[in-house]
Amino acid sequence: MHLYIHVPFCSRRCSYCDFAIAVRRTVPSNEFERVVLLEWTAWKSHAAWNASPVIDTIYFGGGTPSHLHPDAVENLLGRIGQDREISKGAEVTLEANPEDITAERADAWLRVGINRFSLGAQSFSPAALRWMHRTHSSSQIQTGIEALRSAGAINLSIDLIYGLPHEVERDWEADVDQALALRPQHLSIYGLTVEVSTPLARWTSRGEVRPMPEERVAEEYLAAHRKLERAGYEHYEVSNAALPGFRSRHNSAYWSRAPFLGLGPSAHSGFETTRSWNVREWEDYRRRVSEGSSAIGGGENLTSEQVELEALYLGLRTREGIPTRQIEGNQLAEWQKEGWATTEGDRARLTPEGWLRLDALVASLTHC
Repeated sequence: MHLYIHVPFCSRRCSYCDFAIAVRRTVPSNEFERVVLLEWTAWKSHAAWNASPVIDTIYFGGGTPSHLHPDAVENLLGRIGQDREISKGAEVTLEANPEDITAERADAWLRVGINRFSLGAQSFSPAALRWMHRTHSSSQIQTGIEALRSAGAINLSIDLIYGLPHEVERDWEADVDQALALRPQHLSIYGLTVEVSTPLARWTSRGEVRPMPEERVAEEYLAAHRKLERAGYEHYEVSNAALPGFRSRHNSAYWSRAPFLGLGPSAHSGFETTRSWNVREWEDYRRRVSEGSSAIGGGENLTSEQVELEALYLGLRTREGIPTRQIEGNQLAEWQKEGWATTEGDRARLTPEGWLRLDALVASLTHC
């Protein structure tokens, strides 16, 4: 079992963000803890409770989990550990904004059981950080890393965003270099997308922002890949690279279709062919759970065709790829000729150039 806890609270919405967040000046840590544990208790009647008795990874995502008081994190982990076995050496991740990291908080997080930290840096450029509505400075990224390491953290990840519009004065390769200079164990790189109902969408619709041309987006992605590989990182999934032994076990579980349970507003859960997701808004979620109602806002049962498509898509996202028998011979040969795929034994995997075309290549396999 892999457990995800969605902490929705943020001090400000980023310009590109369409996640389920709740902007709060004061974070209701005690209330969040109370309601999430009520939802956790409700899962005891679910068939998956006994089918997957051991928890291997726990991930506090958001939103901004580092806004949550460390006592709430401790109490959540304590109760979960009482009710379910947490495997020895389990990966327990907390997403953190750089400005939230202090020596005291770093010590507290490590003391309560957090052993992996994912920093939402996004950029080292002051202009880019302002444009993205980030609330931290470039220098706070480094001081945050230093505080975590001084406290004893040995598994750190940094997030960066590429493909920013031309209007933003930002040197992408310099960002990657600065991240690598900090030598985190893991790096995630995400392409900027324009999501409906975000400030970025409004700026784009008014013509104030022009999305970066696809060719330039590809150039930035491939430049990052080259730098990561030269620095000794394994680019093991479309958006993720790690030093040997430091892949994200939690995210890898999703890509292998392992069972996962989500707690909190908008959190998703999946068991074999069953998928469900909670209501999106914090107040709706809090009210439902407090009243003893289900937090689930929707769900689906996957058909065998959907399971096959999901397995293809997830497999091709990763460095391990899929069995060559799942690709028609002529098609695989064409992919190799174009530089989109390679083979090793009976496995076919996409190259970074192939990952840029992932959706189209999967569609060609399923003729959809």
